Amino acid sequence: FADLAESLQANWQLHFSDTVPRMAIWVSKQDHCLLDLLWRQQAGDLPVEIPLILSNHDTLQAIAEQFHIDFYHLPITPDSKVRQEKQQLALLKQYKIDLVVLAKYMQILSPQFVAAFSSTINIHHSFLPAFPGANPYQRAYKRGVKIIGATAHYVTQDLDEGPIIEQEVIRVSHRDSSAEFIRKGKDVERSVLARAVRLHLQNRVLVYNNRTVVFD
Repeated sequence: FADLAESLQANWQLHFSDTVPRMAIWVSKQDHCLLDLLWRQQAGDLPVEIPLILSNHDTLQAIAEQFHIDFYHLPITPDSKVRQEKQQLALLKQYKIDLVVLAKYMQILSPQFVAAFSSTINIHHSFLPAFPGANPYQRAYKRGVKIIGATAHYVTQDLDEGPIIEQEVIRVSHRDSSAEFIRKGKDVERSVLARAVRLHLQNRVLVYNNRTVVFD
């Protein structure tokens, strides 16, 4: 491999299928993506260990206890962000985490954190590049869109602009309320995030120039 890679000026990695990665899930207050990942992992659908759940709220601590997973509550404020991110990085090292999944973690990671730990997947509740940032369902509802979706992507220093791993859309209509947009959107978020995590765990995602090639 080394000789061939050198002739092509290519980088290469070798992964063994019997190696089980370790994943941390970060959440805030919404539980739908967290529960979906935990159920899939427990059912053997996701080949991963989940030793750590981290949150800026204590709302979902009972779920972590139900699944016998260590839970850390690290509140984030403008004054505490730098200190808490250092603690987050220390926990990732302590638990030997290979992948962080932001399962509706409603905080923006600093460029310093992203530079220190790059293997992070986020689920965004819109079909990017449409409606980046906050409240996309409400904005989509006001615009009268006919489809809504979700996007799972790697986290970079640019908000919601990292390499896209997986996306999905569903149709909506004028009969749907804003609450119905959110309900339908959560269903899409669950499936999109699970597929993206599975693809990453199976080493089927190649990133090049802020784009991905997915081997499905």
